[in-house]
Amino acid sequence: MHARTRALVAAALVLGVTAGPLAVPAGAAAPPVIRTQDGPDAGALRAALAGLPDAGATAALVRVGGTGGSWRGSAGVHDLGTGRPADPHARFRAGSVTKVFTAAVVLQLAGEGRLHLDDRVRDHLPELIPAAYAGVTVRQLLNHTHGLPDGDFPGKNLEEWYAHRFDVHDPRAIVASATAKKRIAPPGEVQRYSNIGYTVAGLLVERVTGDAYADQVTRRILRPLGLHGTYFPGASPAIRGPHNRGYQVFPLPDGSTELRDVTEWGVTDGWAAGDLVSTTADLERFLVALFRGRVVRGPLLQEMFTVPAGVPGATMSAGLQRYRTDDGRVLWLKTGGRWGYNTVIAATRDLSRTLVYSVNSTDAKGKGMNPVAERIMRAAFGQA
Repeated sequence: MHARTRALVAAALVLGVTAGPLAVPAGAAAPPVIRTQDGPDAGALRAALAGLPDAGATAALVRVGGTGGSWRGSAGVHDLGTGRPADPHARFRAGSVTKVFTAAVVLQLAGEGRLHLDDRVRDHLPELIPAAYAGVTVRQLLNHTHGLPDGDFPGKNLEEWYAHRFDVHDPRAIVASATAKKRIAPPGEVQRYSNIGYTVAGLLVERVTGDAYADQVTRRILRPLGLHGTYFPGASPAIRGPHNRGYQVFPLPDGSTELRDVTEWGVTDGWAAGDLVSTTADLERFLVALFRGRVVRGPLLQEMFTVPAGVPGATMSAGLQRYRTDDGRVLWLKTGGRWGYNTVIAATRDLSRTLVYSVNSTDAKGKGMNPVAERIMRAAFGQA
C-alpha cells in the first residue's frame, strides 16, 4: 500500500475502526456455529477475517453452510469515517452473480417451450443480431462460447471510468456497438468470459416474454424465494437500505495511490450481466434452491453443471463455473465484482458445503484474487 493510502486508513483507525473480533448479531455471544465432525472450521474462518480493515478490504460478510453445519461471521467497518462495525445484514453489489439469475430465467423459458437452447439468437432478435453472427445460439450466450466482442464504453482507465460512473447505458446500444465489430471466434469454438452474451440474453428474455428483464427475474425468482433484500437498481447509482461503504484504490500520476469511496456508481453497463444488489442471506437461499432444482426444474438444470465439450480449457457452464480445489473436490461457483465489492456464491454439487461472501475489496477488479477473499475461500473449503 502506498503512502497516501496508508495515511487514510491509519486516520480511519485513529477515529475508532475496530479490526479485532468478528462483529456478530445483537444478543449473540459468538458467531453461530453448528459443530459436527465435517462442519465448518470456525477458527480458520475467524482467522481469514482477522485484521479488517486492511489494505485489501474494509469489510467482509460470510455465510458457510451445508450438511455438516453452518457458520456466520462479519468483520471490518461500515465506513472508514465513523469506524462503526460492518452491518452483517447489509446489501451489496453482487456484480456478475447476476448472470446466474439471468441464466436461470432463460432456462425456465426453455422449459416452458418459449425458446430452445439451440435456437439461433438472430431468429429472436433479427434487428439487433446481424447476419455475421447468425450462427450464435442461446446456449452459447449462456456458456460464453458465442464469439461476440465486447461492447463500447467511455474511458480507458480507472480515472476515466470514475468520471463516467453516473452514465446511463442502453443495453441495445451496447449490443449494437459489439456486433458492429468482427467476431472473436466462430460460435462454439472458444470460451471467453464477458458480459456481452448476458446483455443479449437479457434482451432475449424481454423479447420472448414481452416484459422487462428485471420484472421477469423478480416475478420468477426473487418473489417465489422470498429474496426481500435483493433488487435491481436500474439507473440509480445508489444502494437502497443498509449497506457498507465500498472503497477503491486509485493510482495517481505521481506514483502514489488514493483510496476513494465508490459506493455510488451506476451499474447500467452491466445490466443483465451484473447489476444485482443482494445480501448474503438471500444469495445463500438462492444457491440452495437452485442446486435443489427449485428454480430451474427437470433436465434443464443440468445445463448449469455442464461445461461445453470440445472447447479447449472450458470451465464455464450456463451461469456457473467449475472449480477444482487442492484436494480434488469439484465446486460450482460464480464470482462478481463491482468497484468496492467482491461477491462469491459457491457449493459442492451435493450441497455438502456452501459459501457466500461479500468482501468490500479495495481492488475489486484486480487481476488476481483479493487476499481476504482467497483466505475465506480456503477456510470455507478446508484448503491449507
